Amino acid sequence: MQASATLRGAMRALSRVLALALLAAACSRARPPVGAAGPLGLWVLAEGSERALESPEKIAALVERASQLRASDLFVQVHRGGRSWFPSTHADDAPYREFRAAHPDGPDALADLVARAHARGIRVHAWFNCLNLSANRDAPIVKSIGRDAVLVDRQGRSLLDYPDGKVPEPDGHWLELETPGIWLDPAVPAVVDALAATVDDLVRAEPDLDGLQLDYIRYPYALPMIPGSRFRGLDFGYGEIAKARFTAEHGSFEAGDAWDEFRRARVSELVERLRGHIPPGWKLSAAVLAFADRAYLTSLQDWRAWLEDGRLDFAVAMAYTRDDRLFRYHAHALRFGIGGERLWLGIGAWLAVDDPPRIAHQLELAREVKPAGVSLFSYDALVAKPPALEALEHP
Repeated sequence: MQASATLRGAMRALSRVLALALLAAACSRARPPVGAAGPLGLWVLAEGSERALESPEKIAALVERASQLRASDLFVQVHRGGRSWFPSTHADDAPYREFRAAHPDGPDALADLVARAHARGIRVHAWFNCLNLSANRDAPIVKSIGRDAVLVDRQGRSLLDYPDGKVPEPDGHWLELETPGIWLDPAVPAVVDALAATVDDLVRAEPDLDGLQLDYIRYPYALPMIPGSRFRGLDFGYGEIAKARFTAEHGSFEAGDAWDEFRRARVSELVERLRGHIPPGWKLSAAVLAFADRAYLTSLQDWRAWLEDGRLDFAVAMAYTRDDRLFRYHAHALRFGIGGERLWLGIGAWLAVDDPPRIAHQLELAREVKPAGVSLFSYDALVAKPPALEALEHP
């Protein structure tokens, strides 16, 4: 059985090499996809309307459309809700196994995508949801670590006990989670170890990727939001392991500036830890909240420091809005802030698919400030509205 598995692996590796060679030959005269305006990225959902990693035909269509848009980078979701689109012993890799069962003789989905994209001069980054498990309370990381893996709110309630993902009453009468679901606690060492091991699985599965993009690399917050734990409200991270670590450092536990900084440091340490698990040739990026001060104070995501100290190669600020004036304010503030020379601007194209000129206009506004790149969310939304896709193909 082991010999058979080794043979299958060798055959897949050979098919990958052949596919890359054939595609490179076929596309050797293709126009370089990166235009004078700079890098353009597309976020590609794992379980959106297109489900692009589910068949060779969909993979081919993704690369063809990306080439028509002159895209330079694809941010392809490969880890979501504790599930993986690559072989893993630490995540639920059912999506990967389903693809292999349906297509046993060809390359793995990621290998096929990377080969096709590279032949067109397009980079592929693995989009990796970190601390949010969606509604998957049965994710392997929760089963292996237990309830300690999941965040606890200020009132001592685990997110596992939130009814249907909603804030329990009486707080739920006036508060709601900005992103409902099960969130992991970055102050729990076993959580960090498990995420690092999952990245190891990804690197082994597809070493030819161009980068890793971290998403949901922060704490959740409630709406309306509060700026830090010193104000009464609903915030997270009050698990026993986190509080014990804080107390060991500070002698006692008290919510306030030191507590906020402790939790903020745990997220930053997770970024640094995951950086240490990717190959030297990969770029590490993160999808980050566009309101940088809110990110720092409320979701404890200090992405400006990650750019400043080199933990990230670049960040993509999710400046999603229908308000063009607000988007322009975002673009100028972000581009000329700390780390702005390595900041991409993320455009919420899905908000304007029924008004394609607005997407093009926001692209123009973004490029006024010459950002490091621009990315559109999302490929799936654009494909679902052909006029929007066509407007971008023929500006």
